[in-house]
Formats: sequence, C-alpha cells, structure tokens
Amino acid sequence: MSGFSTGPGVTTAPVGSSTSSSSSTGLDSTSMAAGSSTEGSSTGAGSSGGDGPKLDMSVPDGGAGPPLGCAGKIDFLVSVSASGTMLNQQKQLIASFPEFVEAIEEQLPGFDVHILSAASHALWAFDDCADCNGPSCDPAAGLPFCGVQPEFCDKGKIGASVTFPVGKNASNRRCDLHGGNRYIISGEPNMAEMFGCIAQVGLTGGSRVAEAMVRALGPEWVDGPNKCNKGFLRDDALLVVVLIKDTFDEESAGTPESWIAALREAKHGDDDAFALLVLTTDADDGFGEHLCQVWSGDTNPLRVFVNGVKHGFIGSICAESYKPFFTETIEHIVEMCEDFVPQQ
Repeated sequence: MSGFSTGPGVTTAPVGSSTSSSSSTGLDSTSMAAGSSTEGSSTGAGSSGGDGPKLDMSVPDGGAGPPLGCAGKIDFLVSVSASGTMLNQQKQLIASFPEFVEAIEEQLPGFDVHILSAASHALWAFDDCADCNGPSCDPAAGLPFCGVQPEFCDKGKIGASVTFPVGKNASNRRCDLHGGNRYIISGEPNMAEMFGCIAQVGLTGGSRVAEAMVRALGPEWVDGPNKCNKGFLRDDALLVVVLIKDTFDEESAGTPESWIAALREAKHGDDDAFALLVLTTDADDGFGEHLCQVWSGDTNPLRVFVNGVKHGFIGSICAESYKPFFTETIEHIVEMCEDFVPQQ
C-alpha cells in the first residue's frame, strides 16, 4: 500500500458515532440562514438523505446507465490558519491527517488522491535567514527572501497552492512534490513528510481559510493565466475540503452563503460531490463540551458554513487529538465516493 506511514492506522467508526463528543454534524436553524435546502439533505452525518427524492440508479434494459462511484478518486483541499496561536494545532493536524487518508485508502480500490494546501494569507517573507532551508537559500543575500527566488504562485496569493511555506515556525523550504505538481498525488514516495511540509504554514498571522478555499477552486487559480492549482480539481473525483482555524473566520471575504455557492459551482451544483470538514473553536457551540473554555454569544461563520452543506462535519480545535474527528468521517466519505455520479 502506498500512502502515509506515520504509525498504526486509525480504527474506523460508524458515521455519527460518539467517538468524538466534540463533533457535530448536519443542518440546524443556521443552515436556513445559509440558504441551504433541507429537502433531500442529510440531517446528520449518518443520514442517507431524509425523505427527499432519491435517484434511481437502476440500469435500464439495453442501456449502460450512469457511471457510479468516484473510482477511488478524491481531491483533498486543505487550508490552515497561520495565526500566531496555531503552532500546536498545525502539529496535531500533521500528526493525524495522514492516518485519516491512509484509512480511506484501505477501503477504496484504486485510490487516487490529490492533496493541495491553499494559502490562507498573502505574506511571503523570512523572519530570519537562518530559518531558510534548502539549496536555494543564501543567508548572505539578506531579508526578506534570503536568496530564494519565489515562484509566482508562492508569493502573496491567497488560495494558491503552497509548496514553499515561509515564516516563523513554517517549513521554510521548497516541498519537493512527486510528479512536479503543486499538490501531492498518489505515488508520492514521502507522503507523510510532504504533507507535513505543505501543511506547516507557520505563524505569520494570516487566517482567511474560507476565502482561501473559494479562491483555490475558482477560475483565478484553476483556469487563469498562471494556473497555480492547475489539474488539482477533477470532475470525476470527490472533493473533500478541510479547514482548520482556532478562532471565528471573520477575516475571509464573502459570507457562508457565498462560500457554499462557490463549493456548489466547483462541483457543478452536486451537493453529493463534496464534503466539508472543519476544525475550529467550539466557543459558540451551545451543545458541545466547550473544550476551548471560552463562551461567545455569536456564531462562528465556519459553523454556519458547515451547517449549510449536506455533508458537513465540525469538531473542536481544542481537542487533545484530531484523530477521533477524522475517524468519524471515514465511512461517510467512502460511501459518498461509492455513490458518486461524475458529470458527463
């Protein structure tokens, strides 16, 4: 098995189980504010769609019928906050996410993965040339670039793929990704190391994770003249978005409604073609354990975002480990992949 190797694989759990008591899923009253439709949408992580219309997937006599399943193809879009309080959270993500992907791989024959880290801030500058790693560095050249010649997509491009994270506690080196792409693909011989490289985005202060997702999937970086994310998003693959931010996302441009619209547009209006996984503060969760130990009377826009999509999961960023949260979603994502109907 190719894929990650950071320790024993996680044990899968039924979708909607109590493995992570800080997680919540499905629609609530805030989803209506997000403009979502509850008819035919799941009301919980383990729901099969409620009482809404069901697609008839039977194959008519003499016809091939629609192609079913994503054939193991999953595109993971990850956007990580680089705020100054995210050091431990980035470490936890890097420790738990590889095993999550490996556990999905074990259940999907022909697993074919893309993993892209989308920049959540527009800063690209070294704090100290002594931090610069790799043959392209020249400490004598001085700040802010320390002799490195950044590529167009490296510098100041929110939503563009990250392959050279720079700043305090960042990787501070070029992530040498297999295949010459700006995202990880199947066949990467150093999966865990390379994910750690692109996800260790540092503590520069930027944290526009929802905006990064919107721009990463939009024409600016997918189809534009520079095509920083060219080839990442595939019509015949399931899209799984992972956002991680330890505070409310009040910096991102747009609203939860516009973020939902961007996801639907990227997947041609098919709510069953994408899943949204968010790790954030639980300070606004009246039903959670409040692991972050801070109470707020407001609602995190990221929570409204999750509650407005059909396949949404949210967990506390203050949990001791993120593995239970990711484990809860495995069965659901595998089922989505198996039932996926690619665009024709």
